[in-house]
Amino acid sequence: MRPFDHKTTLKLASKKGADITEIRPFIDNTLELELAMAPTQGLEIVVKDNRYFFKTNAQAIEDATFCIVDIETNGSKPERHQIIEIGAVKVRNGQIIDQYESLVQCDEISRHISELTGIYVEETKDAPPLQRVLNEFKTFLGTDVFVAHAVKFDYGFISAMYQKLNMQPMLNRSLCSIDLAERTFSSYRYGLNYLNDSLELHDTATHHRALSDAVTTAKLFLMSLELVDERIESVEELILFSKQGKRFKRPKFDPLLDVEET
Repeated sequence: MRPFDHKTTLKLASKKGADITEIRPFIDNTLELELAMAPTQGLEIVVKDNRYFFKTNAQAIEDATFCIVDIETNGSKPERHQIIEIGAVKVRNGQIIDQYESLVQCDEISRHISELTGIYVEETKDAPPLQRVLNEFKTFLGTDVFVAHAVKFDYGFISAMYQKLNMQPMLNRSLCSIDLAERTFSSYRYGLNYLNDSLELHDTATHHRALSDAVTTAKLFLMSLELVDERIESVEELILFSKQGKRFKRPKFDPLLDVEET
């Protein structure tokens, strides 16, 4: 199954769902086979009264598992660069329940990236190759909702790595923790390191290391969930709220530096 376009995604996420003519352009095999295989790409689709819906439409937030992910890479372009470390934690019903982390074998890491992350080529020499790590991560992720701080980058980079290695692209539902934070509380900035310092989310954090940043993001995500309007009950309602909810205005004073914004 190929990724749905924006219009079809909105229909599958809506209360009315989509009909067969709307999802057929994204199906390469028979409908029955595609629906059965979709979970291997991270997505579950349910059928009711000949209408098609994301399972997350009717899934309560407290019943869902969210996989909070962070990656470190040796560059920003997946066609030229690769993942050098991946970290992820699973969150369900307000608790961190599992975690995954791995360095990735890599032949080239620039001095700038090494200074930023603390990861050097020599450290990755005995790490598993990218194909193995992606297979392990895919199993760990399953059909969970993919959450990241600036999710477009992490999700897009990982999915591009899948396709680069002739694997199917990810179809998991996704949510950006920056978007959710912007719609649940006011902050001078919403960068992960800044929020960790100002909110004291993770007192042993090591910024720009994948698992540590995933844990920090998970703590931020759980804090944001506590602030979400109780009328938002399903996973799809949460995803929609994170994208379209009212943003808080940035305060005039920096809560860390206590200086007026210029």
